[in-house]
Amino acid sequence: MNLIFLGPPGAGKGTQAKRIETLHGIPQISTGDMLRAEAQAGTALGQQVRAIMDLGGLVSDEILIAMLGERVDRPDCARGFILDGFPRTTVQAEALDAMLASRRSRIDAVLLLLVDEAALTERIAGRYTCARCGTGYHDHYKQPRVPGVCDVCGSHEFTRRADDRRETVVTRLDAYRQDTAPILPFYRAKGLVHDIDGMADIDTVSRAIDHALAQAKAAGTVTES
Repeated sequence: MNLIFLGPPGAGKGTQAKRIETLHGIPQISTGDMLRAEAQAGTALGQQVRAIMDLGGLVSDEILIAMLGERVDRPDCARGFILDGFPRTTVQAEALDAMLASRRSRIDAVLLLLVDEAALTERIAGRYTCARCGTGYHDHYKQPRVPGVCDVCGSHEFTRRADDRRETVVTRLDAYRQDTAPILPFYRAKGLVHDIDGMADIDTVSRAIDHALAQAKAAGTVTES
């Protein structure tokens, strides 16, 4: 079962991908993590990657596809994999298809977490944590019982991550749309995209994903491991 997960920051994509990873025994592959690991490993390909990254350049699609090919050949991908952050262009999607076809494999389903961007921005931008113990709070949904005092440790100091600032959330959502828009028509034309309501609670989203995978299997787009 080879899957692509699409969803904006804060949609719960990581939680759901981890659940599928555990449930089906297939690894989640982040191209960013893969690039860093390859560079640190010092392989011939890794040396090329490190040289490019040290110069602040972008790794070519050819190198990314070659690295993905090596990654999916590893034993832990025997039952499939979950791609996160790749592909981002139609050219990359076509190259990925060709690489998998050469291995008599394919992408089985694309899981797209749909969100209300205004509600999602409100959800993320309101988050903050206790600077001492890390307990999480929210401006609207979960405030300390005593204003300005952590419920757990009594600290008066709180922090808000840069990623949780409203302007940062808006910028990241814009970037997500730009990355996702090019490849959705490509996969929709293949009948592989499954729209999931990412604003529902975690259990509801999980059931929707399981239903989508069952549909894909019934339609014959999921290969048996």
